[in-house]
Amino acid sequence: MALSLDAILGAKGVLVTLWDDLVMDAAYPTWFDWPTIEAQAAHLQTYQCLVVYGLLQTPEYARALLGDEESVHARMARQEILTRDDPSPPRLTVIMYEGVLHNLVGSKEIMREQLAKLLDAMSSRVVIQIVPTRIPLAGTAGSFVIATLRDTTKVAYAETAARGFTLGDPEDVLSLEESFDDIRAAALPSDMSADLIRKVMEERWT
Repeated sequence: MALSLDAILGAKGVLVTLWDDLVMDAAYPTWFDWPTIEAQAAHLQTYQCLVVYGLLQTPEYARALLGDEESVHARMARQEILTRDDPSPPRLTVIMYEGVLHNLVGSKEIMREQLAKLLDAMSSRVVIQIVPTRIPLAGTAGSFVIATLRDTTKVAYAETAARGFTLGDPEDVLSLEESFDDIRAAALPSDMSADLIRKVMEERWT
């Protein structure tokens, strides 16, 4: 929204800066610096083992998780990077454990809408692959994201039970890249993943 208004008013980035300073910062914990990094990414790769990745959540799904409107609004604003014109949107590769599709968040209606959004989001720039539950749970240390910036710098964000951590050390990032590759090797191809998402949506959340 801030990007669109800034362009319409010819504010040359002023509204975007004000949005970040006054709205986004107020909605996030002080340690959560990831949105700034995420917005600079050319490619985002993430593994999610508990809930749908934030950039692909519906407002209702996010509301059921977060509870307050300020946080939901901030999360929805983060999703604008996927539809922006300048710079071009980042490529997004999402690997999810199948259990995420089965975990009830909010209600059946919310889950059905959320899984439908995943199907709608799948494209040449948004790849979603599912690791079936028959595969032993991968990535037991938790969910994580790897951002490749436009200058090829790589930064990662790893979640724990207490909080998340932004990681810039090359060894830390390399370790997560290796984990991502291992997990992706166990995931279904995109077309089979879409079939599985559709099956769960129709059989479990109708």
